[in-house]
Amino acid sequence: MPNRSWHDVFVLRLFRPASRNLLGIVVACGLLGGVVGAAYLLTLRALTEVLGPDAWDLWPHLGILVGVGVAIAVLVKIFGAPADVELLVDNIHVLGGPDEVKGLRALIPASLLGVAVGGPLGPEAPLVTTTGVLGSMLARRADLDRDRLRIVTITGMAAGFTVLFGAPLGSAVFALEILHRRGMEYYEALMPSVIGALMGYGVAAAAGAVGLEPIWRFPHLVSLVPADLGFAVVAGVVGAVIAAAFTYMTLALRRLVGLVPHEARPALGGLIFGLAAFATPYALTNGELQINHLTETKVAVGVLLGAAAAKLVTTAVAVVCGWRGGFIIPLFFIGFALGRATDGLLPGGAHSWALVAGLMVACNVGVTKTPLGSALVVSEMAGFAVLPTTLIAAMVSLVLTSDIGLIDSQRRRLAIGEEGTELGEVDEDLTGGVLDIEEAVVSLEQNRARPQP
Repeated sequence: MPNRSWHDVFVLRLFRPASRNLLGIVVACGLLGGVVGAAYLLTLRALTEVLGPDAWDLWPHLGILVGVGVAIAVLVKIFGAPADVELLVDNIHVLGGPDEVKGLRALIPASLLGVAVGGPLGPEAPLVTTTGVLGSMLARRADLDRDRLRIVTITGMAAGFTVLFGAPLGSAVFALEILHRRGMEYYEALMPSVIGALMGYGVAAAAGAVGLEPIWRFPHLVSLVPADLGFAVVAGVVGAVIAAAFTYMTLALRRLVGLVPHEARPALGGLIFGLAAFATPYALTNGELQINHLTETKVAVGVLLGAAAAKLVTTAVAVVCGWRGGFIIPLFFIGFALGRATDGLLPGGAHSWALVAGLMVACNVGVTKTPLGSALVVSEMAGFAVLPTTLIAAMVSLVLTSDIGLIDSQRRRLAIGEEGTELGEVDEDLTGGVLDIEEAVVSLEQNRARPQP
């Protein structure tokens, strides 16, 4: 055998047929996610300048909110039910990834309008759904098998998350964890997701859609004190309570709003948001920019508690009224507001910013079940000195909310049997039953056909 240089060996290994196919598509998926994410965010900013609450007085903006609600209903009527994260998660488990893009026709314009006008949901779910679907389409065009299709779809999700949060590692882990209720299970997708997240991050940064820093910049702590660990447990408990309140409030409102015709629900939501804005400005927007403002501004405790309550209620209303967006950023905001309310009040030398980070993570983990991803995303903003406390808060919240779920399609990993004839869940003990292929497909079809809020 002729001697080969290290360069020859590297090229042969990197570009051998099986690896070349997957690696090239992962890179292409990350780049595509960055381009689409940058275009989405730049469009969103332009629309926000025209439709957002800062551009209008309260009464005219109330009419615009109702009008956008009508527009969302019209888009759904014309183009059909929009894709969403819940359906995307179902598709990833059963099929490896979505097999069509038509759900994006309503999702993209409806979410852009809803977020830009000041609706309380964030752009994370529509953006991640879009990049995940496009990643799946890219993999299907390359005729990848189901397992590799799943990897590329998750990579697309990771690229979407990192374009928004500016935290590549946390975003990659977040994309993997959100598929399950008890942690990351499609571990083989971790490295591709990191590659895709970095590619998307680089493209979006070059396009000027994101900066080279996380979307929120908190005061960095150099070290913790023992009291911070105790308050991290408190943060986990409080976050679990908030997550449970949000989940049960959403389920209760869903039954109540079920009495309203589908076509009228988005307009009703816009009316409720607009009226709530007369009580507090924190009833509007997903809270992303409000977090930056409150980071630099000291406000009264009552204002912060009212802001958290308003965001909790209006976010639940938005979910059940058919507004398209995500609740990750609003949940972060709720935890942030509660934590800021403790500024200067903690005993034992505990740091209020460590508690802020812990509460942000705990509120989100209780709903999304993403302990590692949430802790990494927030720690990349607040400094990794708070990583121990955010992890404590995340795990406490996860344990306390293990029986509570809002994303119904989250489930254990599905695996093909050795002969390829059966499909079942890997661990029966943690789920109380095995999901076979017929049940999985029925679940997917029911999720696709379920009535839209």
